[in-house]
Amino acid sequence: MRSTVRLRILITCGVLVAAGVGGWQLLPSDDGRTDPITVGTTDEVTSLDPAGAYDAGSWAMYSNVFQSLLTFKPGFSAPVPDAAESCKFVGTKLTTYQCTLRDDLSFAGGRKVTAEDVKYSFERMLRIKTDVGPQPLFPTLKSVTADGRTVTFHLSGRDATFPLKVATGAGSIVDSSKYPADSLRVGNAVDGSGPYVLKEYKEGESARLEPNPNYKGAVTKTGGPVLVKYFGQSTELSAAWKAKEVQVTHRQLPPDYLSTLETGDGTRVTEAESAEIRNINFNVRPGSPMASRAVRQAVAAVIDRPAITTSAYKGTVEPLYSLIPQGFVGHSTAFYDVDPAPDAQKAKRLLRAAGVSTPVKFTFGFRKDATYAAETAEIKKQLEETGLFEVEVVEADWQNFQKGYARGAYDAYTVGWLPDFPDSDSFTAPLVGSQNTLHNGFSSKRIDTLISSTQQYSDRSRATTDFREIQSLVSTDVPLIPLWQKKDYVLSAEAVAGSQYLTDGTGIWRLWELAWI
Repeated sequence: MRSTVRLRILITCGVLVAAGVGGWQLLPSDDGRTDPITVGTTDEVTSLDPAGAYDAGSWAMYSNVFQSLLTFKPGFSAPVPDAAESCKFVGTKLTTYQCTLRDDLSFAGGRKVTAEDVKYSFERMLRIKTDVGPQPLFPTLKSVTADGRTVTFHLSGRDATFPLKVATGAGSIVDSSKYPADSLRVGNAVDGSGPYVLKEYKEGESARLEPNPNYKGAVTKTGGPVLVKYFGQSTELSAAWKAKEVQVTHRQLPPDYLSTLETGDGTRVTEAESAEIRNINFNVRPGSPMASRAVRQAVAAVIDRPAITTSAYKGTVEPLYSLIPQGFVGHSTAFYDVDPAPDAQKAKRLLRAAGVSTPVKFTFGFRKDATYAAETAEIKKQLEETGLFEVEVVEADWQNFQKGYARGAYDAYTVGWLPDFPDSDSFTAPLVGSQNTLHNGFSSKRIDTLISSTQQYSDRSRATTDFREIQSLVSTDVPLIPLWQKKDYVLSAEAVAGSQYLTDGTGIWRLWELAWI
């Protein structure tokens, strides 16, 4: 019997509102079923050490096995205390942020969590400074001090977004006795104080999680055991779902399958207005063809977003013409204002005026996946049909792809982006700030100034003008080209409750909400 139910979770202007839960807000059964719920995903864990990763798959794991001082409750965009008893800015300058640590916390191994552990966790993350680490989130953090149960963060300038950043995976608290101060921890062991304990981890294959009996914090619901299975390709995930090898799926299913979700039997579908976006990013370092702004502008003039969304993605994503997606403060259509339609003649004029010889030859990298391959093929076709470009496509598995773009191995490359926290700042500082996470060599003093300006306002709507100017400058300098924005889908079997709370755009992966019915 067909039993497909949809839930829509709307995210607008940084405020999350749950709607349409309807009749399937079901409660767990009391039959004592204790086998793990299996969750399938194509996201990968780059590193089990929070100082070593800044990606969705790793942070999904961190939100379950580590605690941050703050966290996000389902449906809310303002952080609440987790490992902290309370947190607040001291004074009116927004340059000193102070948290009082709970007194009843312990790591899964039994050692008491102290303020010194919090200080240590932040300092080692900033000190290690890996190429794909989260340190770019904290450009204003000068120092951290610990006194008793009090942790004080000293900032170089006003930053109203600092609490939001503390609530992310970058704020994960590690056991200072188990994690080296100057290098990443090796091996598969995890020592955190989160809702779950990592019992077994097979890199690229699976992670077995069990509830942490010592956890104390914002999560009041006791979760059950979970087995996370990692799939290298979206087609492999959909095959596992169809074979009923997983009871829940989240990120990413093939567009062909997503476009026919209504035909499934016995499936619950959570459909959320997501802030996931995807950009073409340019390596602007000297020596790359993309160091020339005219070349980047010419590529932007040619790109046909609707053709990409319909061909590679079967209409499951929407064209995006701005750095900041719909639903966030300051969203604009800056790229559409510059290039309302693909224009090969404009691209030709730009290159000729800059004295650039054609065809421009460059490398284009992407993460190995059938959907991304189709997307890349469409982009290559659009560019080469103009006669102005010659594109060499390079694919790599996720970890090698990350390392590749960080060292400048590609002239252009596509990367999906999920906000670290529900605020427009999550799309500006990490993507186009001078110390951006893309390591593409782009820097703009004016954009950096505007980013700092946006961070000073507690009332985020007051930053709208600055956010829009940032987007206008990005559409002119073109360090990246926005391609699309998509919805987020979670599929679950009828026997599982709680999947509607698994994700809500705040970056927290709430495995503890899943339960057998």
